[in-house]
This record gives sequence, structure tokens and C-alpha cells, in this order.
Amino acid sequence: MEIKRIEENKKQFMDLLLLADEQESMIDKYLERGDLFALYDNGLKSICVVTGENSDTCELKNIATYEAWHGKGYGSRLIQYISEFYKDKYKTMIVGTGDLPFILHFYEKNGFCLSHRIHNFFTDNYDHPMFEDGIQLVDMVYLKKELA
Repeated sequence: MEIKRIEENKKQFMDLLLLADEQESMIDKYLERGDLFALYDNGLKSICVVTGENSDTCELKNIATYEAWHGKGYGSRLIQYISEFYKDKYKTMIVGTGDLPFILHFYEKNGFCLSHRIHNFFTDNYDHPMFEDGIQLVDMVYLKKELA
């Protein structure tokens, strides 16, 4: 298993990025200013994008694993890696996600705890209704993890 920081041609990973954030114009808002990490294990399995939000906080903006590799620990391994990578630069990592139990559980098992909620984020910021497992995403739930 190898994790690489990608500094050029980040849009080559758009197919995978769109699995976690299905509107390309929203990805464009953070992709170039963020750090992109790709996890390879006999081929590309998972990616994530992290942005610096202020001097104390970074944000995990996007994390995605190809569906065939869900449940194999690749997403968790990426979170472990970036948590270690950023621990000397930031105090806290945040992540925003839809209000779905299985997603919240994933982040909680990786050291995140509930922080706050932005009401109507998905309905106000996306040009189409967003659904995950048949449930419409409305509010953005933020979780945080202390890095230091």
C-alpha cells in the first residue's frame, strides 16, 4: 500500500472525487487550493482532499473509495495518514457530511466527534437534490478531530 500526495493534474481523479461530491463546480471550489492524496494498493483505491481553513484548522473536503473496495479499510487508512501528516501544522481537522448514520459512524470510528450542523446546506448550495441510499441530503453535519 502506498499513499502519494498529488500536486499536478488533480482533475484526472474527478471520477473518484465525484463519488463523494457529485457536483463538479463544488469540487472546483477546493480542489486546486487543497492537498490531494491518493492511496494505491495494486492500483488506485481511494483519494482525499484536505484544505487549510485557518491557522489551527484543516478540513477534509472529500474522501472517496471506489465502490468495489468499500469496507476494506482504505478510507480509514487515508484518515490515519492525513491525521499524522497534519498533526504538526494544525490542531483540529473538520469534515462536513450528510446526516446519515453509516457515514457518521465511519467518521466516529476514525476519531471524529460531532461539532455542528449547517441547516439546508445541500438544498441551498447544490443545483439538484442530493440523495444517498434513497435519503435526501439537506443539512451538512460537521465533525471534528483533535490532531495534536
